[in-house]
Amino acid sequence: MFRAKLADYLRSGYDRGHQVPAADAKWSQDAMDSTFVLSNMCPQVGEGFNRDYWAHFEEFCRSLTKKYESVRVITGPLYLPKQYPDGKWRVSYEVIGNPANVAVPTHFFKIIYGEESAQSPRGRVALGAFVLPNAAIPNTKPLTDFEVPVEAVERASGCMFVDRLPADRRKRLCAEVQCSTVVREFGNKSKQASIQ
Repeated sequence: MFRAKLADYLRSGYDRGHQVPAADAKWSQDAMDSTFVLSNMCPQVGEGFNRDYWAHFEEFCRSLTKKYESVRVITGPLYLPKQYPDGKWRVSYEVIGNPANVAVPTHFFKIIYGEESAQSPRGRVALGAFVLPNAAIPNTKPLTDFEVPVEAVERASGCMFVDRLPADRRKRLCAEVQCSTVVREFGNKSKQASIQ
């Protein structure tokens, strides 16, 4: 009764942004098809974000499989407060649909776990946490500008992500690899950043 509908996005100005990208489910057509459900989507700014910076960020996550045996990514929406001219902090977000019942996130997060050996229960895990605004972001903006402590995402989301991972097994993802996006432009132009 309260589910989102395709019509809620019609002329809203927002893309139906996948939380689990279809490109991450290429092992079968059924898996790929299962990403095209509205429960896997949130309203995302299209040009400059979902179709640009966010898509490059998703590709960065996929490229981590070249370095790590096991890569897990948790993605979700956030509704973060901002300070108003009166000095008070408030959470304010748009709602789309008819009736208006689909909340537009102010931000999105990704938490990335990279394990060099998934078989070793004591192996170290490279962790990265990123929070990006649901807004157009220039492709020249460094990905590391959005890096935050995992605990910041835990506080903002109300979810625990690393409470069972001992501190001595954790290492910082962006200290292990070059955290940057690969910008692919049409017309055979591309700027690439490699994982080292």
